[in-house]
Amino acid sequence: MKGLRWRYTRLPSQVEDALSGEEGKEEKGEEEKEEEAAPAPAPVPEDPAEPQLAEASQVLGASEIRQPCPQLSLHLPPRLTGRSWSLAFCTSRDGFSLRSLYRQMEGHSGPALLVLRDQDGQMFGAFSSSAIRLSKGFYGTGETFLFSFSPQLKVFKWTGRNSFFVKGDLDSLMMGCGSGHFGLWLDGDLYHGVSHPCATFNNEVLARQEQFCIKELEAWVLS
Repeated sequence: MKGLRWRYTRLPSQVEDALSGEEGKEEKGEEEKEEEAAPAPAPVPEDPAEPQLAEASQVLGASEIRQPCPQLSLHLPPRLTGRSWSLAFCTSRDGFSLRSLYRQMEGHSGPALLVLRDQDGQMFGAFSSSAIRLSKGFYGTGETFLFSFSPQLKVFKWTGRNSFFVKGDLDSLMMGCGSGHFGLWLDGDLYHGVSHPCATFNNEVLARQEQFCIKELEAWVLS
């Protein structure tokens, strides 16, 4: 693990507009002016099915797999129902490196589930409709969402206000953006992270604090 360093930079709104023009135009309408209601905790299904993990997880314990994860599965696109979860990357095996995550994701084109646990024990993450990769601009679709177990599952889905879903460069991974803030931002060492409310998902801060340190991180491919 490298020494502590921070590269989080607050983007000005005009830069966001330029990035949006690369891969999608921001949707506008009167509803943008309306205040978004805070997302309610996801409803608990009566008997959700447990996800099928191809191998053991260092982040998801038995209790999470039996309870929150089946609930999370219900928020995935219907076409992914019953699909197995294959572990493409984990920090305990592949090291704390964003470049390593990109390498491990090569060859995977399907959706990915990013799950992490921070040093405070909080578990949260994101579902990406596309494999996580290096990119010049934002990519993904409205199926992308953020989530948090705090400890009750909360899911933050696309608001339709912009198309800043996922962007990855060598120094950081960003998911969701608005007014210069990211819904989830991870540094190149996969050690430091930041979470702010953002227009893309109208999310709460995913961790207990806006800035956090990662203990374990895993990227699962749903196939």
